[in-house]
Amino acid sequence: MYPRELTEPMARDLTEFGFDGLTTAQEVESAIKETEGTVLVVVNSVCGCAARNARPGAKIAVQNDKKPDKLVTVFAGVDFEAVDRARSMMLPYPPSSPSIGLFKDGKLVHMLERHHIEGRTAEMIANNLVQAFDHFCN
Repeated sequence: MYPRELTEPMARDLTEFGFDGLTTAQEVESAIKETEGTVLVVVNSVCGCAARNARPGAKIAVQNDKKPDKLVTVFAGVDFEAVDRARSMMLPYPPSSPSIGLFKDGKLVHMLERHHIEGRTAEMIANNLVQAFDHFCN
C-alpha cells in the first residue's frame, strides 16, 4: 500500500480536472452500471508512465467535443476495493496499471492496457481515446 501523502497529488491530477475519485467497490459498480451512456475509468498509478502518458493523455482526450458522460478514477496500490472491482469489470483484460477503460451502458467497449500506454506519448494516448469517444460517445 502506498501512503496517501505520496499518492494524493497524483490523484488530484485527475480529480481537479473533473474525474470523480472512487474508493469503494460500490462506487465503481454504481458509476459504471447506473450511468446511461459512457464512463471513462482511469486506473491511476504512481509509475512514470501514468505521470508522463496516461494522466496527461486522458486529460487531453476529455477536451474533445465528444467525450464520456462520466469520468472516474481509482488508484492502484491505494483504493484496493475500488481497483479490484474496476479490474473485474475490465475482464478479459488482465490487471494492469495504469490502464484506461471506456464503458458504454455498463459494458466495456474500449481498453488501453499498460503496454498500450508505456512508451507512447500523451498525445498518442489522447488520439486513441478520442477515436473511441468519437465512435462511442454522443
